[in-house]
Amino acid sequence: MTLSSPRRAPLADQVIAQLRAQITSGEWPVGSRIPTEAALVEQLGVARNTVREAVRALAHNGLLDIRQGSGTYVLATSELAGVMHRRFSDAEQSQVAELRSLLEASAASLAAGRRTDRDLGLMETALARRDEAWFGGDAEVFVQADAAFHQSVVAAAHNEVLADLYADLGELLRAHLRRDVGPVLSPDKYVGHDRILAAIRERDAAAAARESAEVINTCNQPEHD
Repeated sequence: MTLSSPRRAPLADQVIAQLRAQITSGEWPVGSRIPTEAALVEQLGVARNTVREAVRALAHNGLLDIRQGSGTYVLATSELAGVMHRRFSDAEQSQVAELRSLLEASAASLAAGRRTDRDLGLMETALARRDEAWFGGDAEVFVQADAAFHQSVVAAAHNEVLADLYADLGELLRAHLRRDVGPVLSPDKYVGHDRILAAIRERDAAAAARESAEVINTCNQPEHD
């Protein structure tokens, strides 16, 4: 096999790489609106067509969502997450709830046995922010805060494969929660997560799994539709 001289990557590919890095690093969180096309042109010092090509490529891969008249938003943190969201966005909500229950109950059970004091502190902080977000009344802020708490539980399980899978399913699970809570946070839909944290703190794996599954089952009752 004959080796060829390396070539400089096309400018659009370089821009794609930079924008992807902003997404995967968390600089542009899921749900956030990215800078306007004009702002990106100025920041990157490239032509408008190059920026447009890069944004369209990332939208095609499922990382960005271009909304006419509103802007471009981060949809997922990886191509696989984008694929997962597109593939299962129309799935039956009861089946998504079952998937959440399986993943989150398993994660809580593992976290109860493996959590460190640092993990516990992160979960406590995430839970406090979740409650604060609920009483703040902004539905989208609450969705993100709730997801952050569950992600902290998954992280405490110390299983990288589970954590990566959960992250790739993240937008699908957040979409499920959005449908469940609706655009307005009404008191009858509040479901506390204190018992999940308490069970993990006490290293009670069975209780942690049970409480985590019960949260999903409660949220999926007809009155929460």
